Amino acid sequence: MKGGRASGDITTHLSNLMRRTSVQNHSTRFTRKVWPLPYWLARRVPNLAVSWHGIALESLHSSIYQDLARKPKEAILPDFNKSLHGAVPRVLDEIRFFKNYNHHVAISDSCGEMLRDVYQIPGRRVHVIVNGVDEDGFGEDERLGREFRSRIGVPVNASLVFGVAGRLVKDKGHPILYEAFSEFMTKHPDAYLIVAGSGPWQRRYKELGPRVLVLGSTSPSELRAFYNSIDIFVNPTLRPQGLDLTLMEAMMSGKPVMASRFPSIKGTIVVDDEFGFMFTPNVKSLLETLEAAAMEGSRRLAQRGKACQQYAASMFSAQ
Repeated sequence: MKGGRASGDITTHLSNLMRRTSVQNHSTRFTRKVWPLPYWLARRVPNLAVSWHGIALESLHSSIYQDLARKPKEAILPDFNKSLHGAVPRVLDEIRFFKNYNHHVAISDSCGEMLRDVYQIPGRRVHVIVNGVDEDGFGEDERLGREFRSRIGVPVNASLVFGVAGRLVKDKGHPILYEAFSEFMTKHPDAYLIVAGSGPWQRRYKELGPRVLVLGSTSPSELRAFYNSIDIFVNPTLRPQGLDLTLMEAMMSGKPVMASRFPSIKGTIVVDDEFGFMFTPNVKSLLETLEAAAMEGSRRLAQRGKACQQYAASMFSAQ
């Protein structure tokens, strides 16, 4: 960085601080060595840059969205009350301390804006570097997709094939997808959902019958085939922090996306209506969006996918 020390100088300075203060264990990597970096020590490291996948205020938003997805008679989880109780002090601690870092690297435009507008970091010290995916690992391959459909049991007359991938846990939005798709299936007998991933909701998805195909954990080659086998990718996440790589992988594979309307996704992923659909993270809104995709049909979705692939190649690859 302009005006900054070389990485070797930073490493030497940090090493000297470690020895003088008897700090042990490890968490932060500098060149080949791994060191801890507690808050009090960060103040003494010159020209320090940090990268943010998620900050406390975004985590608070996530807790709120997860509770809003709770059914009326479902009990409030103890962890929710606990997280709310400590959330505001944690946000305030971050706002007060973050100024000690010289440079902040955010992985989405919305995170960068929050660091500037809420955390009061000067704009010149906030840098947005979007995550990326391996363009060689993901790409369009229609034959691979057809073969994968046949292998896992999707019939050739399927009207529309949706896909979701990742950890099958609550905060990834699987409760709302489960409810929305179970209702959607009653009106669309030829629609299918392919679920790639493992977790507590794996068993629940299997309860929906043969038109919901649960793959479990997948290898990289299987994941590539999965993306090519679907018509549209669904990401119902309840976590507004960071950027989910599955959205980028799907777009790189030439598929349109359907995602929760969060600033990080809207500002970096679905920046054009042509790239897909956005929904409020609740069952009603997601169901309406599933219906909208069904109205368009697979041919129109494939056109959207072409635009997605071009955008992903320009934004999320190393080329």
